[in-house]
Amino acid sequence: MKVKRYLASTSREALRHVKEELGEDAVILSNRKTRDGVEIMALADSDMTDLVQPHTPSIPAMPSMKSMPSMPPSQGISHYEQSKMLSAAEPYPYPAMPPMGNEPAESRKTSSDVLSASLAKDIIAEIQAMKSTLEDQLATVAWGSFTQRSPEKVKLLRTLLDTGFSPLLARRLIDKLSAGLDYEHSLKQAISALAFNLRTAASDDMIEKGGVYALIGPTGVGKTTTTAKLAARCVIRHGADKVALLTTDSYRIGGHEQLRIYGQLLGIPVRNIKDTEDLQLTLSELKNKHMVLIDTVGMSQRDQMVAQQIAMLSNCGADVKRMLILSATSSGSTLDEVIAAYQKNGIYGCIITKIDEAASLGVALDVVIRRKLPLHYVANGQKVPEDIHSANSRYLLHRIFKSAPGDTAFTLQDAEFALVMATRNTEPAPPEERSLAGFMYD
Repeated sequence: MKVKRYLASTSREALRHVKEELGEDAVILSNRKTRDGVEIMALADSDMTDLVQPHTPSIPAMPSMKSMPSMPPSQGISHYEQSKMLSAAEPYPYPAMPPMGNEPAESRKTSSDVLSASLAKDIIAEIQAMKSTLEDQLATVAWGSFTQRSPEKVKLLRTLLDTGFSPLLARRLIDKLSAGLDYEHSLKQAISALAFNLRTAASDDMIEKGGVYALIGPTGVGKTTTTAKLAARCVIRHGADKVALLTTDSYRIGGHEQLRIYGQLLGIPVRNIKDTEDLQLTLSELKNKHMVLIDTVGMSQRDQMVAQQIAMLSNCGADVKRMLILSATSSGSTLDEVIAAYQKNGIYGCIITKIDEAASLGVALDVVIRRKLPLHYVANGQKVPEDIHSANSRYLLHRIFKSAPGDTAFTLQDAEFALVMATRNTEPAPPEERSLAGFMYD
């Protein structure tokens, strides 16, 4: 391996010397400014290929001491500085460690291998750091070019981010829009694409079809209140004798009593479920009911009991449809975690609650679109049964974009916006996000 040092007045001239001597594929190990100009340490591509091979290449014989330039005794001079001094005189292959006393040949070979491996790791680490820096710089240049070529798309991209949509979904949407449109037409096309990809159930689909539904989700998202709202809508449509309420919430103080009060107001009995066998027996007794709603205990999406809860609903001998309750006030990352925890065994659909408390619906709708979940209802208050509505994609998106969001502490400024969007995602996307290849239009 021959590391060569080039010194020139400018970096352009130094690179020209590198290309002339080592070729177009030469590997730049380092570059820095010195008093005499610009210094570049370079390595031929063939030497770099030999360096990263699994087998350590044979090390050439150490040149004689006569052929080396004379140097004063090492007084605090590092091995790297000595290498630079030698490279300035005449490049030569790095020698093996000289034998020390009567040290065995096997020990000397091991020390040489360790030195070569350590040097290879250092060089590769430096090359990877340079590659990462270069990719960031190229991405920034590409983003600057994009802002100049498509200022209307950049404006729309900022609007999508300000309303709560993720950079991932916003970028994919912008890439699918037609070229040459002004901002207003681009926004209309974006809303149409979002509405088409937002899967919503037919009005009161649950109430009309009936069946057994378990409302699942983390704590504090409004499962009990939503259960009462759905029960009230079903009572109005089919009568109190066709509806039953069950609860597995024996952990929260007053959780069972809260649902029991709703049941008394609606004229519906409420039963408490303890385990899988109890659920199976109760559902067999209620098989003539048009709708059975199960209010489950809320728990963290990271709790191991989530798997036990899903197992109880899956092994009860009945077709229990799991309806995930999502809070519009949660962050996008939290909603992604919640869906990932419950989606492993299938989710029938979802209901978004607390839209009256959220700064924007964009975060919740973004996750629903990316995860391809059917949205059945949205809830906007505590009143039973008034504050629950069938999901309408056009209305929800119109509500998001009808008013411009104000500046907050989380609003990106121009420099920050360019930095965020210029950075490319290097980690592979989850399977459910990779499946979202693009948008379709109605």
